[in-house]
Amino acid sequence: MKYKVLIVSAGLGTRLGDFSKNLNKGLVSVDNKPVISHVIDKFPDDVEFVIATGYKGKLLREYVTMAHPNRKTTFVDVEKFTGIGSGLGHTILCCKEHLQCPFVFCTNDTLVLEEIPAPSFNWMGYADVEEKQHYRTISITDSKVGRISEKQSIGFFDEAAYIGLCGINDYEKFWKHMTEGVRYGSVQIGESFGLKKLLLDKQEIHAQEFTWFDTGNLKSLQKTRKYFLSKDAPEILDKPNEAIWFVNNRVIKYSSDEEFIKNRVARGQMLSSYTPNIIDKSSNYYSYKMINGKTVSKVVNPVIFDQLLSWLERFWNPKNLEKQKYKQFTSSCHRFYKDKSVARVNSYFNKQGTIDQVEKINGTRIPPVFTLFEKINWKHLSNGLPVRFHGDLHFENILLAESGEFVMLDWRQDFAGMLDYGDIYYDLGKLLHGLIVNHEMVNKNNFSVHAEGDVVRFDILRKNSLVDCEKRLERFVKSKGLDYSKVEIIASLIFLNIAALHHKPYDEFLFYLGKSMLYDNFLKTGETL
Repeated sequence: MKYKVLIVSAGLGTRLGDFSKNLNKGLVSVDNKPVISHVIDKFPDDVEFVIATGYKGKLLREYVTMAHPNRKTTFVDVEKFTGIGSGLGHTILCCKEHLQCPFVFCTNDTLVLEEIPAPSFNWMGYADVEEKQHYRTISITDSKVGRISEKQSIGFFDEAAYIGLCGINDYEKFWKHMTEGVRYGSVQIGESFGLKKLLLDKQEIHAQEFTWFDTGNLKSLQKTRKYFLSKDAPEILDKPNEAIWFVNNRVIKYSSDEEFIKNRVARGQMLSSYTPNIIDKSSNYYSYKMINGKTVSKVVNPVIFDQLLSWLERFWNPKNLEKQKYKQFTSSCHRFYKDKSVARVNSYFNKQGTIDQVEKINGTRIPPVFTLFEKINWKHLSNGLPVRFHGDLHFENILLAESGEFVMLDWRQDFAGMLDYGDIYYDLGKLLHGLIVNHEMVNKNNFSVHAEGDVVRFDILRKNSLVDCEKRLERFVKSKGLDYSKVEIIASLIFLNIAALHHKPYDEFLFYLGKSMLYDNFLKTGETL
C-alpha cells in the first residue's frame, strides 16, 4: 500500500547532555551511524518520509540529503520547537498538509529489531520494559489496545510501554481530533491524544509488539550502542563538535565548524593519491565512498607496522622552503605547539574547575603543568621539518585495503593554518599517541583514573603488539636522523591538548598521562625540576 512515514526530530534532546549539544538528537551515533539512518533503513525504498526539524534542523537536513540521496523526503521546519506554544503535538500538526494519507509515526530515538508494518490498519507499538512510569502505557486485550495511559498514571503496572511508534490508517479522523484538540492538550500530549480519540470513536487499534531500544537518554543509549556494535566496527571516540559515520556505502564526516569542512575538502584534493575521493560536500559535511578493508588498528603486527613506516616515508615528501618561508614555518610551529597548548590546558582547568598544582601521579611528585612548559625548549621544538602531512595519524585513521594498499582517512584540516605542508614531528607524535592510547581500549573502558586532592593514579591496558610497534617507531625515527625526544614531547602535548575535548573520566586520564609523560621526558634528559 502507499503510505508515508513521519519522523519527528525537532526537540532539544536535553536528556542526552553533551551528545546533543551541537547536533540534533537524530544524529547521535549508534554503531557509527546516526539513529535517524537506522530508522530510515527500516522502511521500503519507495516510502516517502516527512521529517519535522527544529533544533539544529539545518544539520539534520544536510545529513539526510547526503546520506540518503535516493529517498524521497520532505522536511518541515518547526519554528516553535521550544518554549510557549511548543510541544510534540504542535510539531506533528505542522506536518499535517504533507500527511493526507495513511502514515507511520516514529520518534527519532526509537529503534526496533522487527519489521515495521504498513499502516493498513491502526496500530501502536509496545514493548516490555522496566520502569514503565517513564513512558505512556497501553492496556491490551486480544491483541487490541483498550486504554492509553499517561506517564505515572495509576494502574499502569499491568500495562505495556508505548514506544513512540504507531501506524495511523484513519488519518482523516486523527487529524480532525488533533486539530480540534489544540485547546485541550493535543499540542503538549502529541500523537497519543489523537489515538485516544480514535479509541473513543470505537476505532480498533492493534497492539504491535517490538524489541525496542530507546536512544533518548544516556543510560538507554549506552545499552543500545553495546547491543548494535558490529564486530569489526572502527573504534571512534565521541567528540562534541565532530563525528564520522558509515552509511549506505559512504563515509560521512561532520563538523560544527564550516571552515574546518572547507579546509578538509581542499586538503582531500591535495592528498587524493593517498585518500579516498570526496564525492559530496555541504557546509558541515563531506562524504566519500567506503573502501573495503580494515583499519590498521584491527590488523597491526610488527610486519605490517614496518610496511606502514616504509609507505609513510614515501608519503612524507619534504617541502624545501627558502629562508624567509622557513622562518614563517617555525613561527607557525611555535604557535601550534606552545600557544595552542597553553590555551587548551587553560580550557581544561576551566572545564574541570581545578587549578594547576604539584601532584603525586602514580607515586611520583610532579610539578604543575605550566612549570613543565617553562622547561620546554620551544625554539628547538618549533624547528620542525616541513613535509606533506596527515595531521591525525593514528591507526584508526589508516586503512589497509583489500588490495593491500594503505589509505589515509580523517586527515587534519590544516597545520597552524597551512594546508599543503606541516611538521613531520607532529605526524610522528600522533603516531606515538595512537600506539600508547588505543581507541579500542578506551571504548572498552580498559583505562582507569582516580584523583583525590593532589594524589592521582591512572593506568591503561596496552596490547603487546603496540608496545613492540612503539619500539620500532623509536628505531625508525633515530635511523632517519630525527630527534625522538621531540616526538615524545609532542605526543605529551597532544594528550594535554585533547583532554579538554573529551568527556569525563577520559579527559582526566588524558591530562594526567600527558603531564606524567612530559615529566618523564625531562628525567630522561637529566633535566633538574
